[in-house]
Amino acid sequence: MDPNLKRIAIVGPESTGKSEMAQQLAQHYQTEWVPEYARFYLNRLDRDYEQDDLLEIAKGQLAWEDERAHYAERYLFCDTNLIVIKIWSYHKYGETHPWIEEQLKSRAYDYYLLSDIDLPWKPDPQREHPKLREHFFDAYNQYLQERDLPYAVVSGYESERKRSAIESLENHFK
Repeated sequence: MDPNLKRIAIVGPESTGKSEMAQQLAQHYQTEWVPEYARFYLNRLDRDYEQDDLLEIAKGQLAWEDERAHYAERYLFCDTNLIVIKIWSYHKYGETHPWIEEQLKSRAYDYYLLSDIDLPWKPDPQREHPKLREHFFDAYNQYLQERDLPYAVVSGYESERKRSAIESLENHFK
């Protein structure tokens, strides 16, 4: 694995363009991106998800990240990370699994892109809270600030959003 590889986590509320941004940035920088494992996992689940499923989703997300990192050049763009799972778990169940908490302490990302809520909501069977996007945005923002993690809020529509993300990355990694 390349020690110079920069892991970029794209976090934010539901329906804020994280997946599209990860794909666009990977294409722009000709590198790899990591899809959101939760979608893969939940699409194969024949029941409603439960708290224990969040641990399996977290493990799957990290496994996908580690696998894709072997093929990435310069950057690895991660469509979500454990911050999202932690905050979601706490909101839904009032707690987060200790393994997820430990991974958050030990696994480092070089930069975070926080996806703003300025995009219109798009319905999706896996999305649960269209009216809580501001709540979740504030929770992610607070998490990043309290831990003094390097991040930028990415806003705008389509090419403007992509341009904002690229400018942020270029400024941070001069």
